[in-house]
Amino acid sequence: MKHTIDAQNKKIGRVATEAAVLLMGKNLTSFARNKIPNIQVEIVNSSKALVTENKKSQKTYARYSGYPGGLRKPTMSEVISKKGYSELFREAVWGMLPKNKLRAKMMNNLKVTE
Repeated sequence: MKHTIDAQNKKIGRVATEAAVLLMGKNLTSFARNKIPNIQVEIVNSSKALVTENKKSQKTYARYSGYPGGLRKPTMSEVISKKGYSELFREAVWGMLPKNKLRAKMMNNLKVTE
């Protein structure tokens, strides 16, 4: 089954929540926590999502390389310029999925287009 979510004029978190629920299969009667449903979720118009200028300059995305001094905190505008708006949606959905072995497999069913 394929679901398409239009992100135009919507906040990133609202769209990500909807996508995460669909990827987990919580909207299905056959929902089971230990199974990945056969669902493809596509987010379109990600570059037209509502993001305020304050959020672009203040929100940071932390990542750690594992080495001393390896903590990087790029702002939202830096992430957008390097990887595009689709990376923001991937990060948001990634954080909303369960933290177990199924998370990476669920993320394979997510497609984000600009």
